[in-house]
Amino acid sequence: MKLLIVLFAVTALCAGNAIPPVPKDNSHYVEGVSRYIWMPDGDGNLHLVDLEEPADEISLATRKGNRNQYWLFTRQNRNNRQVLVNGNANSIRNSFYRGNRPTKVITHGWNSKGSSSWIPEMVGAFLDTADVNVIVLDWSAAASGSYTISVRAVPDIGRHVASFLRFLFNTAGGNWNNLHLVGHSLGAHVMGNAGRAAPSRPVRVTGLDPAGPQWGGNSNALNRNSGTYVESIHTDGGALGIMDPISHADFYPNGGRNRQPGCSNSACSHGRAQPLFSSTVKHNHLNGRRCANLDQARRNQCTGATLKMGNSNLSKRGTGLYGLSTGAKWPF
Repeated sequence: MKLLIVLFAVTALCAGNAIPPVPKDNSHYVEGVSRYIWMPDGDGNLHLVDLEEPADEISLATRKGNRNQYWLFTRQNRNNRQVLVNGNANSIRNSFYRGNRPTKVITHGWNSKGSSSWIPEMVGAFLDTADVNVIVLDWSAAASGSYTISVRAVPDIGRHVASFLRFLFNTAGGNWNNLHLVGHSLGAHVMGNAGRAAPSRPVRVTGLDPAGPQWGGNSNALNRNSGTYVESIHTDGGALGIMDPISHADFYPNGGRNRQPGCSNSACSHGRAQPLFSSTVKHNHLNGRRCANLDQARRNQCTGATLKMGNSNLSKRGTGLYGLSTGAKWPF
């Protein structure tokens, strides 16, 4: 019996460290065990990532938040970004930013950038719904290259976001009770760190399928201390995204895992959180039902009280796990 246990352990270890047998397929992946996973960039191209790749301290030193870029979009410049610079008051005063409007900040994940195709859709959804400031955080300088180094760069990126927002509000008005931070994948953890580094909690933080690999038990992950109300939408839990609840309210559309309706792979399911959220900003139509536990959420058999998933409502509050079914295409 002991020999069998040892044999099973060795087999699992070998399997966890093996190169995936099927290119661009994550069905092999076991959270906390597998060494390799296929990850999409901002254009949907898949890259094989070694989760045990050592972090190069020299490379890490170059991936700092002082290289963040902040692009402003308003109803006055929906399609032409205005670049806001931390520490440069004129870049703010000469822009269409207005401190009496709510402010939304959106950011991307690993190997992506602020111009990724899903971001203009989300910017448009916010501007169609209300007269707001939308700021896109581009942290592509730190998000490119080694995944492990990008993970380690996340806290500093988040601290610089908080510093920028403090400068913005002090220069041209605005406040943390009128601020909504939204991030996808690694960007969700960036926003989590920004919220915790802020002098006052942002009123709302939304994580769109927060990144899973290297984030289980990671104290730098998005959590309930990141904002007054923190919400996550899980669409590829247990693979590219975290499955465990980490927010005040955690939504698990279609079981929270691959395959999401209309998706054939993990990368598609991971990205599904983006249009699902954009659609709720415009239509506020997807209702979650409270789950008794995570297993019920996985099976999408939740029958408890309802809570709207997503939307842009700054006064929204809720706690617990929620399941729901969606369609395969917009508006879902």
